Amino acid sequence: MALLYLSLGANLGPREETLEMAISDIENRIGHVFARSGFFETAPWGFSSKNAFLNACIGVETECSPGQCLRLTQQIERALGRTHKSDGHYSDRVIDIDLLFYDHLVLDEKDLQLPHPLLHQRRFVLEPLCQIAPDLVHPVLRKTVADLLADLTKDRERQILLQNHQQEDAQQQSPDGQTPYDR
Repeated sequence: MALLYLSLGANLGPREETLEMAISDIENRIGHVFARSGFFETAPWGFSSKNAFLNACIGVETECSPGQCLRLTQQIERALGRTHKSDGHYSDRVIDIDLLFYDHLVLDEKDLQLPHPLLHQRRFVLEPLCQIAPDLVHPVLRKTVADLLADLTKDRERQILLQNHQQEDAQQQSPDGQTPYDR
């Protein structure tokens, strides 16, 4: 048995009902769902929309291969109304299911990368994943999910501090356009 971690999200239609149906289908088709996070409402990531997402993560015990898991999750997405996969351009969607981790496997194929290549940049993934697997270690980054979430928080705090300093510097410019640091 392999341990598979998935991220689920929906921002169209009856989001909670769709996520529940997806989790039920995963249980029936891929394997036993041994852990599930709460639902997190989040703003869209990578695009603008008036529709907020509902996100969750689950842990699944499976006998399916990573490729089979990908095919089955795509079938579940289509059955729930998803008409196309993202090709680097994100948009509203009825359901999105991403494979995050499959045991400690590192895989880089055309259609499947494990661990998910962007999970460490996505708070909407890390927060629910941290609820169910805070000590899970990313096999490439060699950090726990909890550490990745903490790093993301620190990076966000640094961005805010940098923006605040840049705004203060702009406000402190003299008529000649110089800041106190230029003098």
